Amino acid sequence: MTAETNKSIIRRFLEYHLNKGITEGLEAIVSPDYEEIHEGVRYKLGLKGAKEHILSVRKVYPDLQLTIERQIAEGEWVATCITASGTHLGNWANIPPSGKRITYTGVNVDRIVNGRIVEHGGAANMLFQLLETGAIEIRKQLKLIQT
Repeated sequence: MTAETNKSIIRRFLEYHLNKGITEGLEAIVSPDYEEIHEGVRYKLGLKGAKEHILSVRKVYPDLQLTIERQIAEGEWVATCITASGTHLGNWANIPPSGKRITYTGVNVDRIVNGRIVEHGGAANMLFQLLETGAIEIRKQLKLIQT
């Protein structure tokens, strides 16, 4: 597969399946052996897990829209810089819905073998959004030093 073909597979996953919440036809671009990597741990999700991931993200952010800012591909690997926006209307990681619209940036790193995504990982810049939704707060603590 060429770098351009691999980038187009990731574009289809993000812009068609994730942005629209469509899981039908996902088997054409996601491997039954699909894995997600989070904090160095591999999770064997398979096609079923990939579909569940899309549907669960859409429950939390029903209007989620990812925009691809840049893609770089080499061999089996595609790195995609994204900007995402959506309204926080569902429970996420035990964080109750805030009703607030959030925007964040991130980088996805995917591996494609024989035209299908087999591995996904990445990172998102979510600190400001967690503060905005009230999920976390900053507290100042004053320590008194006795002399």
